[in-house]
Order: sequence, then structure tokens, then C-alpha cells
Amino acid sequence: MSGSDPKSAVVPHLKLQLVSLDVLQALSVSNADSAPNDRQSSGLAASVSDVAPPEVVVTSCAPLGDGEVTAADLGGRLTADLGIDLARRLRRADATGKPGEVVTVDLEDDTTETLLVLGLGDGSVESCRTAGAKLASHIERASVVLCDVTAAMSHAELAAFCEGLLLASYRFSRKSVASRERKVTVQLAVAGKLSARKVLNRVTTTVQAVSLARDLGNRPSNEKNPQWLAQLAVKTGKANGLRVRVIDEAGLRKGKFGGLLAVGAGSSQPPRLIVMDYRGEPTAPKVVLVGKGITFDSGGLSLKPADGMPLMKTDMSGAGTVLATMSALRDLGVTANVTAVLACAENMPSGSAYRPGDVVRHYGGRTSEVLNTDAEGRMVLADALAYANARLRPDVIVDLATLTGAATLGLSRQYGALFSDDAGLAARLVAAGQESADKVWRLPLVPEYRAALDSEIADISHVSRENIGGGAITAALFLEEFVGNRRWAHLDIAGPARAEKASGDKTRGATGFGVRLLLRWLQDAPELW
Repeated sequence: MSGSDPKSAVVPHLKLQLVSLDVLQALSVSNADSAPNDRQSSGLAASVSDVAPPEVVVTSCAPLGDGEVTAADLGGRLTADLGIDLARRLRRADATGKPGEVVTVDLEDDTTETLLVLGLGDGSVESCRTAGAKLASHIERASVVLCDVTAAMSHAELAAFCEGLLLASYRFSRKSVASRERKVTVQLAVAGKLSARKVLNRVTTTVQAVSLARDLGNRPSNEKNPQWLAQLAVKTGKANGLRVRVIDEAGLRKGKFGGLLAVGAGSSQPPRLIVMDYRGEPTAPKVVLVGKGITFDSGGLSLKPADGMPLMKTDMSGAGTVLATMSALRDLGVTANVTAVLACAENMPSGSAYRPGDVVRHYGGRTSEVLNTDAEGRMVLADALAYANARLRPDVIVDLATLTGAATLGLSRQYGALFSDDAGLAARLVAAGQESADKVWRLPLVPEYRAALDSEIADISHVSRENIGGGAITAALFLEEFVGNRRWAHLDIAGPARAEKASGDKTRGATGFGVRLLLRWLQDAPELW
């Protein structure tokens, strides 16, 4: 997948196709009317003209208690017609029906070769998401797959299942020989195709946005820099009805964006501030989303260890998440007015790089004393937040950044850290995270820690002068200095923005964390914020 195309296919090798429950009924009729030795009719009959015969059929399995499980009707019909005792097969496989468990039954049939019995657990939204993600790796070699597991799902369960399946199938590669992946069509049996189509359209839009964010994070840094990201933002804006403004280095100097200019000073690739506007309903609230866009972070003069640098292509994941979120607002019918502010720079060491001990004047005039040039994210965010507060005058500001290793130490890679003194805003973001599977945990903005940021020569030190720990908290306290009295939340996504190995619907590398959370939150009624 190419991150340069804001309207690229969601998962190029995977196509979801909705089919009516009549297809399953046709299968039942054709089997009932056939002789036991009629091998062709025991598969999905070709007489169902609008659906290709599947090589793989996926049916569901759920726990009954006492170690027993039960399979859905379709699996039982298929296997019974071939003289296979499905219940016995499941017992021999020690099937539990837990979410994502897969039992493979070889049908040795001319049409349908394999039956996959997929565990759905308690059938909850989260279980359906897990099941969809697990299924992805089991159907890679098929051409046509029929799923009856979706037949009785609610819209929320169907959305989660499809989202899990699509996101777990995501791929990114820069190999010289393109992978010849088989094109897989997954037929999803549903009770009402019209309403299910609306669900699938929304899922497709969301997955497309997450995939774009993943593409941006996974893209090597020799292919991306602040100027390239600005060009992509313009292209994305044109494709999605957004107004985009790019402030170049001359504009940054004129506007006195000292943080961005300082961080970008050591690189031959100059910084950019990107502003993207989405117009919702005129009377709706105005939200500003701020993203950290460090397209590569060497640490600057406070150089990182060599082993840590290859991963720093993902240090612009906050900006990637925000840009990708903006690409989906129109198609999802978001009513809020949303502005994105992407603070983009490359942090490199050179003779012109900013130094420990420098004092930087940010947008709006506040000064910060630099103690470690590897804490560059908060420097660019300070400018962006001050700009949002003074010039955009929003009702709510939410920023996202791969900001601190401390957040990862505290919460590992499953949760992002959420900071906000606004209890209502925090509660809604936590809820959106739970609903979307981009989970965040609220941490405190401890007032007593603020003294560790005091400076004798500037308004504030940009990192703690004392060894008090709580690095994610002191970083958030620094950012709080630049938001004025606005309702504000800070999401430190350093942990979940990148995955060291595939797990669930998250593939290895950039995860696109935060896109689903923001889209879920922005689709809520604004009065709930």
C-alpha cells in the first residue's frame, strides 16, 4: 500500500461482499435434494448465480459450558452431507469456542474444500473483532470464502468483525519484487443487505483512514519529510473537501514559531506547520486536533543510541493519525467543525542544530529552556497548541504525540496515556477508546510536579530539572502551559502507536492508533463532549 495516495484501496488483496441469507437457504435446499454421493451439490451450488462457489466456508462455534461447544447450522449441514461428525471433530480438537479459535475440517469436496469453525466466545463486539482478526491469516490461500458467522450479528458486531478482518489483513512492503498475494473475496451472509451495506461503508471509511495512518508511519524516512507530508495533506484535502494551508519556513519565522524552527534547524529539510479545515454544521462546536509530526528523530545533538533510531520513522504518528482522521470526516458525516494542526520537522544533528542550554521563544512569546534536544516533540507541540489557542479559538483541543518513553513504561503498548483536567472530556475519550479498541488510560496532571519544570532564565524548562520520575506527567504539564483556558486533552501514544509484533487487528510496525478513537468520539453528539 502506498502512503502517497489518500484514496488507496483499503486492503488491495481482500474484498468483502455481502450476500443474502437466501444463499445459505439455497445451500440447504440443494443439499437436501441431492443424493449423498453427489459431491458437487454438497458445496455451495453454482445455481446461486450472483455468488461464486466458495473454496472455504466459515461457520461459527460458541461455548455451551461444561467444556462443550456448538457449531452453527451451516457447518452441521455441510459436514453431515459428507458423513462427517462435526461435533466429534470439535471434541477431538479440544475446541472451546473462545474468540478467534479456528478448527479446520477438510471436506475433500469438489467445490467447498475446507470448513473453518471460528470461535465467537460470548458474541460480544470485542469477541467479534478478535474473531475477524484471527480469521485473516486462515484465508490467505483461498479465492472465495463464505462466512455464515455474520448472519445473526448486530450492526455493531458486524462492524467490529469486518474491521478486525480488514485491519489484520493490512500489508506494507518496499520489497523489489511485489508480493503475489491471492485476491480473496469474502462473502458475508447478512440478514438485511441494505442496512449491512451502510455498516460496511462506514467500516471501509474507518479502515481506509487507519491504513493511511499506518502507511505514513511505516514509510521510510528517506521517502518522507515535512514538505512531503505537506504535499500529501494538500492532496488529501482536495480528495476530501478540506481546506489546507501550509506555513513554510519563511512563514514560521515571520510568525515566530520558535519551537518548530529550533527543532528543524539541524536538518536540510525545513519544518512545516500544516493546517487542515473541515466544515461541519455552522452552529456545531469547533475542535482542534494537534499532531506531532517528527518525520525522523535522531535525538539531535542529544543523540539517540543507534539501536533506537530505526524505529524513529514512526515518530510522526501523531500527525499521521490526525491527518488520516481528517480524511474520513466528510464520508462519516461528522457535524463538528474540525481543524487539524500538524507540527512537522526533522530532528537532526548538525552545525546549525539547536543545543542543550538554548532558550527558545515559542509562538505567542513564552520561552522555554532546552535541556535535552531529544525532547523535541513538546517543542513543536508548544507552538502548535499556542497557535490553536490564540488564532483558532476552539471549544476543545486534543493533541496526539509519540511523546515519552515514560508513558510506554507505565502502560506498555496496549494503552495510550490520557491527560486532561476536564473530567467530562476525559470520560468521553476513554469511552470512545473502549468502543473503538484504541484504549486510553487517564493519568493525573499532578500540580506538585510543576515545580520540576521551573527555570531560572526562561518561563519554563522543557524537561524536568529534578529526578522526580513521572516523565509523561511532566511532559503533559509542559504542554498545558500553552493551551490557555481551553478544554484540552493530551494523548501520549508512544506505546500503542507501534507494535513490535502482530497482535489482534494490529499488524507489526505502525498501528494507526488513535484514528478509530477520534472518529468514534467525533461521531458522538457534540453536547456529550
